Amino acid sequence: MSLIIPGTVTIPVGVVVERRPGVTQWAEWAWRAVEVLEDAPVLPAWTLMREEAGRSLFFAGNAEVALHPTDTDNYKHNLESSSPSIWVVLRPVEAAPGFALQRVTVDAGEAHLYADSGSDLMEAVPLPPGIRAALEAFVEEHHRDRGFHKRKRDKPELEGLGRRSRVDGP
Repeated sequence: MSLIIPGTVTIPVGVVVERRPGVTQWAEWAWRAVEVLEDAPVLPAWTLMREEAGRSLFFAGNAEVALHPTDTDNYKHNLESSSPSIWVVLRPVEAAPGFALQRVTVDAGEAHLYADSGSDLMEAVPLPPGIRAALEAFVEEHHRDRGFHKRKRDKPELEGLGRRSRVDGP
């Protein structure tokens, strides 16, 4: 079951991943996301697109980038950064080729949660122009600046803080 927030917009994308020989004895392959496609081709996941000099490009699959009206603050910070990004999360699996496309997001906070897992492979790639335009329009429509409100502390109950004397039984 998933919660659908009113006003949520989804953008279909495709992901291109590169596999190259590992440079250490512990990893046979090094993987990284290299591009997010706005117009994803109709291909099965993990289709080999090109292979040259030991490097292979795969179409990792299709995904949806979800834009939630409650997360516009994170989207705004991403757009204002020096290099706006879209994050691709790949999760290790037993089946070949060894990874599954888990998530694609423009929310840096959400990407950080996946980075904390330790086992997922997460890459930031440049935000494609069409997705950037859609994200800017979404933020323009839904973003509301929220002022900072300092929470006041509860007043201490002074009677409850004093030491109580020992009560002797009857």
